[in-house]
Amino acid sequence: MQAVTVSPKFQVVIPQKVREQLHIEVGQKLQVLAIGQRIEMLPIESAQSLRGFLPGLDTTVSRDSDRV
Repeated sequence: MQAVTVSPKFQVVIPQKVREQLHIEVGQKLQVLAIGQRIEMLPIESAQSLRGFLPGLDTTVSRDSDRV
């Protein structure tokens, strides 16, 4: 377990090993959640990066005949 220090501006540095393990890149956005007494940061995925993450999904949709 690694510890970080909160700066006077309330900033923290994510340790290098954690950044590498989670493939966090410069400029990447993270969602910050407070859950009880802990803080979680989750990467915000772009819609483009999610394309194709469900291979084999049936994308055909039955539509009413009066719809385009």
